[in-house]
Amino acid sequence: MDYNEIALKKHAEWRGKLSVESKAPITNRDELSVAYTPGVAAPCLEISKDESLAYTYTGKGNTVAVITDGSAVLGLGDIGPSAGMPVMEGKCALFKTFANIDAVPICVNSKDPDVIVDTVFHISKSFGGINLEDIGAPRCFEIERRLIEKCDIPVFHDDQHGTAIITAAAILNALKVTGKKPGELRIAFSGAGAAGISIAKMFLRFGFGDIILCGSRGTIYEGAPYNNPEQEAMARVTNKDNLAGSLADAMKGADIFIGVSRPGVVTQDMIRSMAKDPIVFPMANPVPEIMPELAREAGAAVVGTGRSDFANQVNNVIAFPGIFRGALDCRATKITEEMKEAAARAIAAVIPEEELRADYVLPDGFNPLVVERVAAAVKEAWGKYGA
Repeated sequence: MDYNEIALKKHAEWRGKLSVESKAPITNRDELSVAYTPGVAAPCLEISKDESLAYTYTGKGNTVAVITDGSAVLGLGDIGPSAGMPVMEGKCALFKTFANIDAVPICVNSKDPDVIVDTVFHISKSFGGINLEDIGAPRCFEIERRLIEKCDIPVFHDDQHGTAIITAAAILNALKVTGKKPGELRIAFSGAGAAGISIAKMFLRFGFGDIILCGSRGTIYEGAPYNNPEQEAMARVTNKDNLAGSLADAMKGADIFIGVSRPGVVTQDMIRSMAKDPIVFPMANPVPEIMPELAREAGAAVVGTGRSDFANQVNNVIAFPGIFRGALDCRATKITEEMKEAAARAIAAVIPEEELRADYVLPDGFNPLVVERVAAAVKEAWGKYGA
């Protein structure tokens, strides 16, 4: 199928993937008086006395804002807030379809972190959660950090944490398939932006092994002249030998490759230079760092990408609907590291160990158990560690 051609036709037909439907019947004067004035004054006054009652008398507790500045949209880059709108509408449609969460797309016409933070903070009382989306690095780190500090509802940058959670789940299962043990693994990354750094942090939490991040100018090591502040901070807890070199250097002897960069940067010879039975996740979209069949021909034991037409798709729909469902249901005020870890373990556990195989280390996003298990794990983690 030519998805591009069909998508253009359908988007023109839909004129937006979302609509607003009233739950309140307003067919006569009595119904009007209950849904609006004068009856609506009663819940307003109750909320004015106890703000938490907004969760009882309004849709706040089941509504998420999907926020972007259009600066890092999918694999399209900085295309601007208006051009990012179809993606944000799509994200909102996924929230509704997979977790029955109402979501609203909001495209902010600024790349200034101060403007974005102020805008989101000042509208946050309308929502039970904030999903940041497609905001470029390194600004996305600052924006998320400041909003978490200011807001009393969960703030979650899905490009960072959703991808990290799913990738960690995939590696947990891939280690079982290959028999590799965490702790002494060598892990090479292509991509040291928002997704790469977030995945690396998650891997550190799981104790998978020594990580070597590699950006467009080479490996991330302490004092590298091209490091930004986030990368320099990561250099202090990764790359234990302080390797200075190229991606090819980082991949020599590596057990795992994670790609969140650009197409075609990995060759078969680079795969062959890795340890026996390497785990390879080239996730650049739409064209990965190396095509899966080439990676397997070169010796990769487990391969995953970001694409739906290959096995082991790292698709954020496996994570964010369940994470927000759980967070909203328990009225969490933030998404903690414990909640992220619990979500990753829940995703991995959806597949029974006896069913794991090289081309099946991640569950399908359409599996109803995914949202159910992730939501339950997130709620349990908040109850234990977050309240």
